Amino acid sequence: MNIKQAKEQIESAMRAYFTKDRFGNYVIPIEKQRPVFLMGPPGIGKTAIMEQIAQELGVGLVSYSMTHHTRQSALGLPFIEHKTYGGREFAVSEYTMSEIIASVYDMMEQTGLKEGILFLDEINCVSETLAPAMLQFLQYKIFGRHRVPEGWIVVTAGNPPEYNNSVREFDIVTWDRLKRVDVEPDYEVWKEYAWKKSVHPAILTYLDIKKGDFYKIESTVDGKSFVTARGWSDLSDMMRLYEQNKDTVNEKLVVQYLQNRRIAKDFAVYYDLWTKYRSDYQVDTILDGKADDSIKERAKQARFDERLSLLGLMLDAATGHLKGVCREEEALKTTLEALKNVRGALASPSADAEYAVSRQITRLQGELSAGKRSGTLSDDRQFALQSAIETLDEEKAMLMKNTPNDAKEAFALLKKDFDARTKALKKSADSAGKKLSNMFKFSEEVFPGGQEVLVLVTELTISYYSSRFISRYGSPEYFAHNRELLFYERQKDIIRELEELEAL
Repeated sequence: MNIKQAKEQIESAMRAYFTKDRFGNYVIPIEKQRPVFLMGPPGIGKTAIMEQIAQELGVGLVSYSMTHHTRQSALGLPFIEHKTYGGREFAVSEYTMSEIIASVYDMMEQTGLKEGILFLDEINCVSETLAPAMLQFLQYKIFGRHRVPEGWIVVTAGNPPEYNNSVREFDIVTWDRLKRVDVEPDYEVWKEYAWKKSVHPAILTYLDIKKGDFYKIESTVDGKSFVTARGWSDLSDMMRLYEQNKDTVNEKLVVQYLQNRRIAKDFAVYYDLWTKYRSDYQVDTILDGKADDSIKERAKQARFDERLSLLGLMLDAATGHLKGVCREEEALKTTLEALKNVRGALASPSADAEYAVSRQITRLQGELSAGKRSGTLSDDRQFALQSAIETLDEEKAMLMKNTPNDAKEAFALLKKDFDARTKALKKSADSAGKKLSNMFKFSEEVFPGGQEVLVLVTELTISYYSSRFISRYGSPEYFAHNRELLFYERQKDIIRELEELEAL
């Protein structure tokens, strides 16, 4: 199955394992819970989906790579304890708490989360001395004499033996204690993740043209040659930073991440061409509705691969604006929640407005800190919290500067500031919507009756931020082509999402 299907299977298992009866007991006790074993080639995104699942379920996540562990670090260190049996004293071997189990308790202490996921990667690569203890752990969730805390579910992962020489083949006894989920690379599924992660558009358009280069592992006379999903994602992050710092993106950089000489060279050549398109087409003028006739004529005469590159450039630029609006909206919602709490605290005319705002800043800072430690904080939520804290800091400074006479006057100042921020958001949304509209108008004019508009609608549909923006603010051109191109099922999903969202 692909990584998206695997995620759905694991989430269902997690919900089942977290289910309690009416007395508060887990329906499936911890010793009966089969650990999930996620089997798949390296760099496919196994760790990433566990982070997503923990965030979506709101539980903690403790991750370990088992290749880094010895018997001592996994089981704990032995020590001698003296015990009396039948009137005689005996020296008995005990073990200190395992580093792994201790990390789970540390997470619980630091975050207050009583439920979570213990994720052990590369579990089929453990050392020979640790292998027997791992079998006991998989069956009883015990390292040494210490059990995984109740409410914490074990998920494991590993690579097939053809990808890793250190893999130890499990026997039937071990497999019979695991809930095995096999995963294969799938570009179209990864692309949904890539849009949300803002993977560089040059990578996406290149892979749209050469899907076979998305994931490849080969044995050559020089050793292993490989390209993985992780490699593309990490390369994208570095390309964004190189461009930001005006450093050169070239084959020397690309081959550090895509360890296949042919693919690295092909992509480096494509990137040079892509940057030329970016300069020639002046995408910002297209989104502003000001593209001149020479740009339109070039697009009309372009080959399909150049057209795909142009579409990628337009989508990346437009989606950047849509993403900004979506994230700012979430930040404003977080600020609104804090201001409602401030309003409650100011019910008394003698209440201190600055103190009330400070308490909300402290609350949000606590959520931010705990979320970072637990691994349950998505990038969007982190942005919303940091932005809300920044806004509240500014509003606190405003109160200090204006010295309102009472709580009512203080809250009136806060509301006026929030209303101004809401108005600015709506202005940004209108601007982003116009850019989206201009992108469609340009495409309709230069590619009449072609596949290009179909590509635009498809990409906007699978992109997390564009579908979210459209469901919130609408797009006449999108819905017109959506009906035209029979994307009814996805439209239902967007409408359902619209119903769930609350207006500011």
